Order: sequence, then C-alpha cells, then structure tokens
Amino acid sequence: MAGMTWTITPEPYDSPAAAELWRAYYTEVSDRWYLLHEGRRTDPEELEREIAAHSGSDLAPPGGRLLVGRYADRPCGSAGIRLLDADTAELTRVFVLPRARGTNGGALLVAAAELHARMLGARRVILDTRDDLVEARALYARLGYTETGPHNTDPYAEHWFRKELGTGAEPDAADLVS
Repeated sequence: MAGMTWTITPEPYDSPAAAELWRAYYTEVSDRWYLLHEGRRTDPEELEREIAAHSGSDLAPPGGRLLVGRYADRPCGSAGIRLLDADTAELTRVFVLPRARGTNGGALLVAAAELHARMLGARRVILDTRDDLVEARALYARLGYTETGPHNTDPYAEHWFRKELGTGAEPDAADLVS
C-alpha cells in the first residue's frame, strides 16, 4: 500500500461507512474483553443489542462530529468527538481497521478530532480507555495526552486521559479534513 494516503472527513454517524466501522470497532473491543476475562468471544445476540443501543447520535452536529478516515479510498478508520460542556470535548470511537494499521491513521484521526473539537469551541479533550487496549494508551501518550484521575463512572473505563488544546501552531485543516 505504498503511496496510499488518508482522507478524513465528517460523516453522519449512521452512514453505511460509519455503521460498518462501528460494528468492526465494537466487535473487536468486546471480543478482546470477553476473551481476556471469560475466555470466549462476545455472544452474537449481546453484540447486536449493544451495537444497536449505542447508535452514535451524540456524535451528530451541532455538539459532535464523527470522522471517517479513508485509506486507499476505502473506509478504514473513525474517531468521534462530542462536547461535554463549553470547554471540554470527549474523544471516542478511535479505531483503525487491521488492514490499515501501521499507516499513521490513528494519529491522523485523533488530530482531525482535535481540530473539530477546537472548531466546536473546546479548550481540552478527555477520553477513557481500558487496560487491555495498550495500543490506544500508547497512541494517546505519544500524542500528548496525560493520564488523569477518573472523570466518569463507566464500568469498563480503567484509564482516563486529558489534553489541553492550547493556542499554539494548529494543524493545517487541509492536511486533515477535506
């Protein structure tokens, strides 16, 4: 896939590409949890219930955005941002399909989500993740996120991060979002 590039754009949370990526994301993180804690994959009925229950409508404008990343012109990643209050946005659903991992997609998706958080007026971004999602924790640390104390009571959250969005050099929007 040499020479391939990422294109990241806002997309409706219920578009076909967004739905496909949400299913892949939820299946992977749910299966990882069940395999680690119970030695099995997610029950298919439970998987369908949970995917349907978390539609992503909180990522719709005006207070949120879902970004879909295309690599080699195929939907390969996503990141969501939603305002929690006037100054704070939450980063969620950061995911890159296995076939596109190692192409810097995760970092580009997070940078695009930060840009959209700024456009929504946020001054900081927070997020949570789990122990077993070591790749995600490493990515957030590499991108300047600092681990903090809990900011929610999500039963699956084990690590909480925060990043101030500062007013320094901003990424060029043309490099992130078309």
